[in-house]
Amino acid sequence: MSVASVPRETLAVALGADELAAGLAQAGHEVVRTGSYGLCWAEPMIEIDGIAYGPVTDLADLESVRLGPVEAIPELARQERRVFDRCGRVDPFDYDPAWLRSQLDCDPLEIIDEIEASGLRGRGGAGFPAHIKWRTVHDTPADEKYVVVNADEGDSGTFADRLIMEGDPFRLIEGMLLAGRAVGAGKGIVYLRSEYPLAAEIFARAMEAARGMGLLETFDIELFVGAGAYICGEETSLLESLEGKRGEIRAKPPVPAVAGLFGKPTLVHNVITLCAVSDILDRGGRDYAALGVGASTGTMTFQLAGNVKKGALIELPFGISLRALIEDWGGGTRSGRPVGAVQVGGPLGAYLKEEQLDTPMTYEALATIGAGVGHGGIVVFDDTVDLVRQAHYAFAFCAHESCGKCTPCRIGAVRGRETVESLMASAQGDDELAIIRDLCDVMEQASLCQMGGMTPIPVRSALGLK
Repeated sequence: MSVASVPRETLAVALGADELAAGLAQAGHEVVRTGSYGLCWAEPMIEIDGIAYGPVTDLADLESVRLGPVEAIPELARQERRVFDRCGRVDPFDYDPAWLRSQLDCDPLEIIDEIEASGLRGRGGAGFPAHIKWRTVHDTPADEKYVVVNADEGDSGTFADRLIMEGDPFRLIEGMLLAGRAVGAGKGIVYLRSEYPLAAEIFARAMEAARGMGLLETFDIELFVGAGAYICGEETSLLESLEGKRGEIRAKPPVPAVAGLFGKPTLVHNVITLCAVSDILDRGGRDYAALGVGASTGTMTFQLAGNVKKGALIELPFGISLRALIEDWGGGTRSGRPVGAVQVGGPLGAYLKEEQLDTPMTYEALATIGAGVGHGGIVVFDDTVDLVRQAHYAFAFCAHESCGKCTPCRIGAVRGRETVESLMASAQGDDELAIIRDLCDVMEQASLCQMGGMTPIPVRSALGLK
């Protein structure tokens, strides 16, 4: 009997994967539901006895969409998959806990030492060295400690967290258990965005499977589904929400690693950061640190979206250029027109122009041009993009999503939106641009968190302001 693998992943399901799975079963195939390889342009992509086909719309016409052996698909074969090495290849619930059990016997400080040797930095946007958080939580005395996972993946063009939670949920469970062992935490909580119902269902089932294996006896995991506020992607606002309060920013210090959830030491990381832990401990921190460039070590899960021919998740070492990602991996724009702008790092990220596309994708190189890696989201626009409208959108987004706690963000974003509207209607615009410059300075320097503090980045880059 032929074995057919069909992704049970949000995009593939939306495009008919469930119906394809039913048709393959009816035709006599043994059907295994897997995650996605992340090749969005090929979804739904099915695999029959090692041969991939996609995008599949008609099971009677597979040869017209034959991609060949999975391991030979160029868009997969050229990647350096450290986090996503199992995703797409395995049944998300078929898990052997032997390796994890062996790692959970390691000395906590030895685990932290490996994280430090790897140079792992937070993949949620800030790029903060992970080992500093781990060591701080470990060294802070308390009767209770927590590991909190930020799965509130709200940045435009990002979907890495969803893909890993739907396709390889045990990768996150491994990272949480190992982090809990290292810092001395007894409970982990995953804060998941409400727009990911399938990820919630799959992860909840994986947690129950982990309990059945006896993996959660000394470290329990809870799944918490948020209410849809972008601001809860900021760690202190997320903690407020978990405590049943309004999702508002906390002033720091103290930092969450010292006084986080319910005032206890809390390790807060995003999904991909914790999912990198297994590879680091399996191959060693130095092996991981050998990938990348300088202090930007390891791999990054770049996510191509927007006006691009081949949208996809691509895991590669830091250092590849933005141009190579868009042209070599993404195939250029879907419209066929020249690239007009690329927003990197979500709605608070910079709009980069054509002459900036050769910048290496590292924390340091992007910082020199006023940009950042963020969560790895890359949204492509062709040359028809109206960047003044994008500046308006940045202010409007901030005004809509602000928690309202601080005046520079709450009021500044509204005044900014109104001023850009005036700019669009103005014949000259000099006065409006002067006001926007002042607003950006105030928001950047006086906002309590990066919601208001980073909104000037897309505004300035879109309008060409210094």
